[in-house]
Amino acid sequence: MLNKKNLGKIKKELHSYHKVRMEVIAKANEALHQAKRVIFALHRDNTKEAKQKLAIVERILKELNKKYSKESQMQAEGAYKASLEEYVEAKLLYSFLTTGKIGEIKELDIPGEIYLAGLCDVPGELLRYGVKAATNKDVKTTKKCAQMAQSIIGELIEFNLTSYLRTKFDQAKQAVRKLEQVIYELSLWA
Repeated sequence: MLNKKNLGKIKKELHSYHKVRMEVIAKANEALHQAKRVIFALHRDNTKEAKQKLAIVERILKELNKKYSKESQMQAEGAYKASLEEYVEAKLLYSFLTTGKIGEIKELDIPGEIYLAGLCDVPGELLRYGVKAATNKDVKTTKKCAQMAQSIIGELIEFNLTSYLRTKFDQAKQAVRKLEQVIYELSLWA
């Protein structure tokens, strides 16, 4: 005999989470979009806009965490994890460009793996920012970007990164090599 009562309970739980999931995905996608806009604003040296967009991202993510704190499945939702990762990247780039430092993110509780994934993306953004600076003959900024990117790689190399994080780490190393090439080419013109 099939236990229909148990199946009915499971069905109800799945349908209930489906509604939650759709809202989480929608809100997470909004947060991801705003985080990308933070990075875009920073590349245009618009720190005021970047700060405003960061506040929006933090508000959205805090609301999601508060509203669905009892939904453990939300933490594993791909869209949610992607929005956190993009937020980390944006927040760390903002921190570097406004203070010269990269550190802990205190506004949100970020799982270590997601923090590392976002950190792995920062050298790519530093490459873009450094190339823009080099184009404007701003050697000092280009070198600062290269130094931070090298520092990030120097710390990440201490981790035994595998799978997804290993791929991101390899991409970060490529960005550092390209930034070192930019520094070299700048030195030829100095």
